[in-house]
Amino acid sequence: MTPLPDEITNRRVLRIALPILLSNATIPLLGLVDTAVIGQLGSAPAIGAVAMGAVILSSIYLLFGFLRMGTSGLAAQAWGRGEPQAVSTVLYRALIIAALAGLALILLQAPIMAGTFALAPASDQVETGARTYIGIRIWGAPATISIYAITGLLIALERTRAVLALQIWINMVNILLDLWFVLGLGWGVAGIAAATLVAEYSGLALGLWFCRAHFAPHLRATWTELLDRAELRVMMAMNVDLIIRALLLQFSFTSFVFLSAGLGDVKLAANQVLMQFMHLIAYVLDGFAFAAEALVGQAVGAKALHRLRRAASLSGQWALGGALLLSVALLLGGPSLIRLMTTSPEVQAEAMRYLPWLAVAPIASVASYIFDGIFVGATMTRQMRQAMLISVLLYGATIALLLPVWGNHALWAALIVMNVSRSITMALRYPLAEARLREPAEAMRRDGG
Repeated sequence: MTPLPDEITNRRVLRIALPILLSNATIPLLGLVDTAVIGQLGSAPAIGAVAMGAVILSSIYLLFGFLRMGTSGLAAQAWGRGEPQAVSTVLYRALIIAALAGLALILLQAPIMAGTFALAPASDQVETGARTYIGIRIWGAPATISIYAITGLLIALERTRAVLALQIWINMVNILLDLWFVLGLGWGVAGIAAATLVAEYSGLALGLWFCRAHFAPHLRATWTELLDRAELRVMMAMNVDLIIRALLLQFSFTSFVFLSAGLGDVKLAANQVLMQFMHLIAYVLDGFAFAAEALVGQAVGAKALHRLRRAASLSGQWALGGALLLSVALLLGGPSLIRLMTTSPEVQAEAMRYLPWLAVAPIASVASYIFDGIFVGATMTRQMRQAMLISVLLYGATIALLLPVWGNHALWAALIVMNVSRSITMALRYPLAEARLREPAEAMRRDGG
């Protein structure tokens, strides 16, 4: 593989970030097509079954985001040290974990469905359809989780155009099979699930092909290397930190929805519309955070302090520019987007009331995204977990204090407080990232964050 350049430039940051922005932009497309195709059958329970099954699996798979972040940080550092064999070993370990996790989900599908439908009961028709959907798609768990690992490796090596190609491939296969299985063969809900299942395994095959350079020359890795206790201990510690962080983040957004429901149907609907804008903010800022992951990880591996600072600075500057554009766009174009997303005058009016919070959100959140990228690259996962815990506690305290007197405004204020808190707590710990460049490589791998 061609060595990556040492110099960190604006062009290099954008070459990493822009394909991620485009890849993220395709993510909502698949859900829209699934809904549109199953909607052609004219069955409300079928639409509900696909929506419920997809949400359940998405919530489960979200927890495995740790595999992408952990793989990205460790692989970038190994590449920065000039150790391609170590890069391959990181990938092998991640794929083994993915395969085992996917197998566990397949084996546990019955209790997972039982527990989920006990917590979120639905009509008999919807539940039956959702069980069919999950029962088919769950067999794709090893592929879906493995793609997280492959994506992490590709980001670490700055191959984000391959990430974009992988996402487009999966979406196109899924969409074409949706049309064939559902409208052509009449398979209904099972057809939507089967299309996604095939797309996931085809995506895994393409992803492994993208990573082929890390298999053929480095098949010398032995089980002794793969099962090295010190290295596994580092990876497991990182994974536990990232899982806890993901659970805390998921808790904050889930509680936001539940508390919104307690404020009435109109406020719940308005918040749901506005949360789509929050997803848009995340999609944009993630691109620059991923650039920071790759470039900072390589700098830490190479022990190049000037490169770390340059990576953090340029990624942060571009992210701030993107955040400012998002804020202006939401402030000016938000009303039109709200009217496009809902025809209810009540929901439109309610969403407009809280739109200013959305205009503030990108600027309030941008530093937390970039610090996430820096800390992933530096494999400072323990600090990420601690920052998230503090921030979620402040989020909860804000709601407890303000909700009785400020209503729905308190929920949006709490989200802003959480992201500002993440920024501040990680900024205070940033010097530890630079300190890692003065540690022996063996100590860095042993400490793992």
